[in-house]
Amino acid sequence: MSKPTVVLLHGVGLDHTMWEPTAALLADDFIVITPDLPGHGTRPPVRDGVTLADLADEVAGEIPAGSHLVGFSLGALVAQHVALHRPELVATLTSVSSVCARTPEERALVLARLRTAEADFPAGTAASLERWYAGTDVDPARVARTRDTLLANHVGSFLSCYRVFATADADLAPHLNAIAVPSLAITGEKDPGSTPEMTHRLAAALPHCRAVVVPRARHMLPVERPRALVDSLTTFLGECAHV
Repeated sequence: MSKPTVVLLHGVGLDHTMWEPTAALLADDFIVITPDLPGHGTRPPVRDGVTLADLADEVAGEIPAGSHLVGFSLGALVAQHVALHRPELVATLTSVSSVCARTPEERALVLARLRTAEADFPAGTAASLERWYAGTDVDPARVARTRDTLLANHVGSFLSCYRVFATADADLAPHLNAIAVPSLAITGEKDPGSTPEMTHRLAAALPHCRAVVVPRARHMLPVERPRALVDSLTTFLGECAHV
C-alpha cells in the first residue's frame, strides 16, 4: 500500500529547507514533497505585480492529485487558493501560522513591515528574526540559516511576494466558505503576526475546519515546535481517514 502524500509550502522569503525538522518527522509515514515557491530558493525571481493566483498556478504543477496540502504563512494563502481553484489536488488543507481577513489595524502593521523592508532590507530581515524567534529555544545555527536564506533573496522579488502576503487575504476571505475539504488551522500562542485570533477566524470561515493553538510557540512553528505541529497534523489526518 502506497503512502499518502503531504505537500509542504513554505513562507515568504524562505525556501523548502525551513521544513527539514517537520519533514524528518513525517518521512516514515508519508511521501513528503517540499517545493520552492516561485521567486524563492532555486526558482527565478518573480515579476513586479505578481499575484497570489500566479504563485498558486505555478506551484500547482508540483502537487499530485489528492495530496494533503500544508502551507505556512504565505504558503498557507497559496494552499488556500489551490484548494479553492484546484480542488482535485487537495484531499485536506492545513494552514500553519496563517493570516485571515486582517482587520484595518492588522493590515496597517503588515504594510508597515513592508515599508521597512522596502527602505532597508537588512533591517526588515532583522525585525523578522526578532518576531519569529525572540525568547525561543531554537538552535542559534537554525536561526542563522533562516537569516541567511532571507538575506539571499532577490530584493525586488521578495518585495513583490511580500506584497502578496500583505494583501491577498482580503481577496481570499469572501471565498473561503467554498473550500469543502477537511481543514486544520494551527498557529502559536505567541505569534504576533498570524495570531490565534486569526486562526480562529480562519476556522470559522472554512466550512470543515478545526483550530489548534500551540502553547508558548511563536511564528516559526515548523522550526520551533515541529513535534507539536506533526502530532496535530497526523491526528487530524488520521481522523479524516476514518470518516
